Amino acid sequence: MTFAWPWMFLLLPLPWLAWKFLPPAAPGAALRLPQPVTLTQLTAVAHVTSWRVWVAALAWVLLVCAAARPQQPAPPQAITHTGRALMLAVDCSGSMAIEDMRFGDTVVSRFAAVKAIAQRFIRQRSGDDVGLVLFGTQAYLMTPMTFDVDAVAKQMDGAAVGLAGRETAIGDAIVLAVKHLSALPARARVLVLLTDGVNTAGSVAPLDAAKLAKAAGVRIYTIGVGSSAQAISAFGFQFPAPDNQLDVQVLTRIADATGGHFFRASDGGQLAQAYHAIDALEPLATGRSLLRPDHEWYPWPLALALLLGCVLLPWDGWRRRGVVVA
Repeated sequence: MTFAWPWMFLLLPLPWLAWKFLPPAAPGAALRLPQPVTLTQLTAVAHVTSWRVWVAALAWVLLVCAAARPQQPAPPQAITHTGRALMLAVDCSGSMAIEDMRFGDTVVSRFAAVKAIAQRFIRQRSGDDVGLVLFGTQAYLMTPMTFDVDAVAKQMDGAAVGLAGRETAIGDAIVLAVKHLSALPARARVLVLLTDGVNTAGSVAPLDAAKLAKAAGVRIYTIGVGSSAQAISAFGFQFPAPDNQLDVQVLTRIADATGGHFFRASDGGQLAQAYHAIDALEPLATGRSLLRPDHEWYPWPLALALLLGCVLLPWDGWRRRGVVVA
């Protein structure tokens, strides 16, 4: 048994120090009884008070023990890892709500198609260190780098269009992802960037961010989503395609500058193929390591302290009060 925060035991003498050095109560705060109290009653009260002090002291010791976080190392568990750190940066700007992506026999929004394929892609990353960045007008780290791919997939499932603003800050998203990837030990660092537009917000130009990624050893795979059609047929008429302003040239240059690749995904099938191609381009270098989790024991002393606190409550006074009310 070990303690994660043993310095918390320095708080043990705190109640005694408060009793010793804090000024006593003012004389006017003394309790005045309307009738005299016999010596026997005073002795009984003193006995009860002494008993309550010992219970309170024990409760305080248990609270401090819980705050010190007692732990017991669990048996080591073997885990498989790839040595690859992969960050997913997903555009959730307003244009991602446009419904022009064919997903099977159904036409869905760009973000719905990205979310469905991305969740499947994330759950297949067992052994990878995975993170998630959502960007719109600003870029936000939704999930830091972790081996818990299910947690990243759940964060992706809870994302929505407009969560980070209605515009598109591609450069800021790259800088944020590179910052968290480069903080890890040297390994295969990969950024998968999904967007449907041009850089319209942020303080860093996309190509400048790509230079930063190259210096940090981060490969960027860019995926441009959205229908590539210039017009839509409906009721025998031709209508212009909605908001088809994907900056293919910039996304291609970002990928080429970092040793990655650009993919065009105009439907759900092409989006899935892009993910499969990234798997093929990034071979797995599997290895094994031991994980030794710690079993936390703090709930037990905390629960006992709460039970002792309940013992110190004035149950007799409440019971008498209940009799009078009845």
